[in-house]
Amino acid sequence: MMAQAGTAAKDVPLRKSSWKRTALIWLSRYGTIVGLLLMVVFFSANAPGIFLSRANFLNILSQASLTAIIASGLTYTLVVGEFDLSIGYVASFVGLIVTGLMAYQGFPIWLSIVCALLLGAAIGAFNGILVTKVRINAVISTLGVGTMLTGIGFTYSSFPIATGIPRAFTDIALGRLVFGLPNPVIIMVIVLIALWVILNKTDIGQKMQAVGGNLEAARLSGIRVDRIKIFAFATAGFCAALTGTLLSSLLGSGTLAAADGYLLDAFAAVFLGSATLKEGEFHITGTLVGVLILAVGFNGLSIFGAPTHFQPIFKGGILVLAVGMSALARRYAASA
Repeated sequence: MMAQAGTAAKDVPLRKSSWKRTALIWLSRYGTIVGLLLMVVFFSANAPGIFLSRANFLNILSQASLTAIIASGLTYTLVVGEFDLSIGYVASFVGLIVTGLMAYQGFPIWLSIVCALLLGAAIGAFNGILVTKVRINAVISTLGVGTMLTGIGFTYSSFPIATGIPRAFTDIALGRLVFGLPNPVIIMVIVLIALWVILNKTDIGQKMQAVGGNLEAARLSGIRVDRIKIFAFATAGFCAALTGTLLSSLLGSGTLAAADGYLLDAFAAVFLGSATLKEGEFHITGTLVGVLILAVGFNGLSIFGAPTHFQPIFKGGILVLAVGMSALARRYAASA
């Protein structure tokens, strides 16, 4: 009897510990979705006529579209275990170049956009080569490349490019071709679906996840790790270039540093996404959830007339929370 009583007494703290771990793992997986739903409920209850309107819903999607595109590219680099701090600089630089090609060089719209996207992918691939072949730390190399792009951009044009841009170029971001949805939203959907399929349904996507999961095991299994990482960086550069192109179309001008702020937004979204559904893993679906949290939060602050300086406070707080939740998910996934 005494032995049974002792065993029962030991089982109590074990059960409590098990329930605590289960609750924390559940929170780390679904906390972001719950948080998003709570934000929607709160804003809907306090501003139903504004927040729940179709116009505001489209406004949220429009605000989220560019962040989602650049963040989805960043997701690829994080999947393979690297960082890319140049994406904001790339977006700003390419946004300046794409307008300059039309205004200064007289390129047609389609050729300017193709050159801009290829330039972004090339910059990303260059980042990948620096990291994999030259063995420079990703944080240092991408930050250095981004800083260089700022200087090159000023050399190309020290003033914003606002004249000589065809009206058809601005119509790309301002137009609505399908179901009344803004074109950037349609492009966002296409990009997210394409990157999700590549990451989850193709051989290269499986290799990317293998590289991020265990680098040495991936190398020993015959995976060309360097090529996979270069592909991830090139994808991040391409998505950053697409974001910069759409932003210039939206603004009707090419302005250096216009997209620099997307760096923090992208990291906040991706790390929020890593704490969604999966155990601290970076994935496209989670990134979309993270982007929506940011967009809904910014939209709600705007509706309630919060001062503009609240946005960086909210953004920074979300990033800290996202990294904390991601770390919690990884810790308890490893100990489970």
